[in-house]
Amino acid sequence: MALRFLRFEGRATFHGMGGEVFVVGFLVLVVVLVVLGVLAERKRREALRRLAGRLGFRFRQERDRGLASECAFLDRLRRGSNRYAFNIMEGEYRGSPVLVFDYHYETYSTDSKGRSRTHHHYLCCYLMRLPKRFPELTVAREGLLSKIAQAFGYDDIDFESHEFSRKFCVRSKDKRFAYDFCHARMMEYLLANPDLSIEVEGNALAFVFSGRLKPGTVEGNLQRLAEVRALMPEYLFE
Repeated sequence: MALRFLRFEGRATFHGMGGEVFVVGFLVLVVVLVVLGVLAERKRREALRRLAGRLGFRFRQERDRGLASECAFLDRLRRGSNRYAFNIMEGEYRGSPVLVFDYHYETYSTDSKGRSRTHHHYLCCYLMRLPKRFPELTVAREGLLSKIAQAFGYDDIDFESHEFSRKFCVRSKDKRFAYDFCHARMMEYLLANPDLSIEVEGNALAFVFSGRLKPGTVEGNLQRLAEVRALMPEYLFE
């Protein structure tokens, strides 16, 4: 009898500790995930730093709200609040000044119980300075910038290529510039690179992607930025 009682007590004690063990295990898992995230971010930043050195670019990891404010003319960089650029790479690529950086902004929501929640969003931007200023132009996959452009009263411009017009949304208040920019070779290039969204405004030519910079794709995107610049007709710069 005593032995059976002790076994029962042992099982009861173990069952009572199960909840505490689960909570402790969950907290340990959270800490491990946070540490792994910090280490991965540090590894990514150092890879970007090495890449910047190899390309001859300057690198700054600090948050730069001033740069975020300067680039707010780009549609996708004027959303939300607490906006800042970081992991900034700056230099010259194929004869043109370029900026490459991570970008952060916040939005907020409230649940049914009135509790506020902060949402962190990350983008990465590739920007090339042009030797001349141009009207605002956006070229993106259909639906990506439609709502933003509609708010500014821009019409979707159609082109002779039905495939291009179906897949891409082109908007500009200067239709002549839009047609000059989106000539046959440019449309062919964009159809072969459907992940690109292009913005031109003032003396800036920019790509903006969702997510943070990936060291392995930076050079490829810089090359595509230079290729889009090279496809712009030279008479536009005369």
